[in-house]
Amino acid sequence: MKLEALTVALRPRTSWEACELGMALVRRHAGAIWKPWLLVTLPLLVLLNAAGWALDLLWLSGLLMWWLKPWFDRIPLFVISRAVFGETPSTRQTVRAQLRWGARWWLPYLTWRRLGPARSLYLPVDLLEGGDGSEARQRRSALGAPVYGVCALLTLVCANFEMLIVLGTVFAGLVIIPFDYLPDTLKSLWDSFLEQPHWMNALFNGLIWIAVSVIEPFYVGAGFGLYLNRRTEIEGWDIEIVFRRLRARLAAAAAPTLLALCLMAGWLPDVAAQIAASDEPAAAAQVADAPIEASEEDDSEEEPEPSHTRTAPIREFDSSKKSRRLPSTLGELYGDARADDRSLRDAVAKAMVEPSVAPKHKQTVWKAKNEVAKDEPKARDAALFKELGEGLASALRVVLWGIVAVIVGLLLFTAGRWLGWFRGGGEEDAPAPGEVRTAALAEPEPLPDDIPTAIRRLWHSGRHRDALALMYRAAVESMAARAQIVLVPGATEAQCLRASRKLGAAEDRDVFARAVRTWQYAAYAQTMPGSEDFDDLVGQLAQRFGWTA
Repeated sequence: MKLEALTVALRPRTSWEACELGMALVRRHAGAIWKPWLLVTLPLLVLLNAAGWALDLLWLSGLLMWWLKPWFDRIPLFVISRAVFGETPSTRQTVRAQLRWGARWWLPYLTWRRLGPARSLYLPVDLLEGGDGSEARQRRSALGAPVYGVCALLTLVCANFEMLIVLGTVFAGLVIIPFDYLPDTLKSLWDSFLEQPHWMNALFNGLIWIAVSVIEPFYVGAGFGLYLNRRTEIEGWDIEIVFRRLRARLAAAAAPTLLALCLMAGWLPDVAAQIAASDEPAAAAQVADAPIEASEEDDSEEEPEPSHTRTAPIREFDSSKKSRRLPSTLGELYGDARADDRSLRDAVAKAMVEPSVAPKHKQTVWKAKNEVAKDEPKARDAALFKELGEGLASALRVVLWGIVAVIVGLLLFTAGRWLGWFRGGGEEDAPAPGEVRTAALAEPEPLPDDIPTAIRRLWHSGRHRDALALMYRAAVESMAARAQIVLVPGATEAQCLRASRKLGAAEDRDVFARAVRTWQYAAYAQTMPGSEDFDDLVGQLAQRFGWTA
């Protein structure tokens, strides 16, 4: 593994930062991921749906596509695991790799590990590291135990996003349906859902595939980001990368340094000879000190040689002499355990259980429940808190009983107003004079033969609201007859305006919209039109809708 070739900046991150790192890798290499994804998954979707249509088992086709998600997850993992080292595979390489890459892990991830919440993290551990058996289990435990909760939450979030994409696509299709046809459309959709026709099952299979294609690569990328972060935390990849780059820089500078040392080696002997010839007294003093050093450290009986021949040998002898005087004590401590790692580990484990090394011990003591504590200050504190709690409880009881008394008093004081309700109800209030009647008639009165004359008669007699109501009702019925539609009972003004869009002439739509706005201003804002404007509006309506004058 060439860590120095990494294209991301490794550093210790939080788990969610690591997930965002993996998703950023997916966004950077989106083309290299989704092209092979479509080439592999789309033909398989068409093939499974065709087989399900032929066998009348389209629900099984959708289930198989969903169950094969771990097999599809190898596509984004294959791309980003190589792109992170600067070797982005081509579409052909990725598609060819899916035929055999990680084949020995297909069975586990399509059976008992299919529903594992940490699949996004365990998949790169198994497919990229190539471990087997107990080694793979230890690696999964070491890398996944601290972030298992994050992996489970990541799986839940991605599953919810897939569901939202499916439901959002369905509701987005309902948004473009005209409001007038929406009830019939919803009823047809519900009936189709209950009957489960082939086209609806195939449509839902396609929607699920779209949702999985959008979310699943990001899910795999987030798991790969967690994998990189965990290996950085455990193995110190960020530190190792720094050292490797430092070694590369030193290796690049090694040849010039060696050449400089060789040149200095040829120049230094001449300089040393000149210094020795010019500084004879200092050299003599140094030689005079040498036998003293040797006599202090050398216990042998040999006759010292002349000082000018003993300087260098004395220093060599000193270093070897010191090495003999400081023998290793590892043999006395561990004996032959140094040759066997297991023996060394056993010796260390035996030493760690010594009382002097681990003085902690556990002791179980049985005590009675009603045993009085010996710590008097704590007992006094407990009594003080008990008295304070009793005082607060008494105060709260008084407050609550006071509230109950107030409520009972209010009920007794207002009994004349509500007691009649329990005796069959009081007398109904008489309607206020001039109040607008909102109750709909069982059978609406038919329109008069001469609509404009009836409307103007009501207006000139001072019944402005009745005149506006008759005008609005006649305009709505004329618009519905002209547009050849049937309005639902109690249709609102907005529904009538939407229905008027089916009128062929733009003048008809404009005069009807003016009539609706005039009625709304009068009904909701209590703003009546002027007599001239109202007479002009009635004339235009009579002209456009053919009212008899």
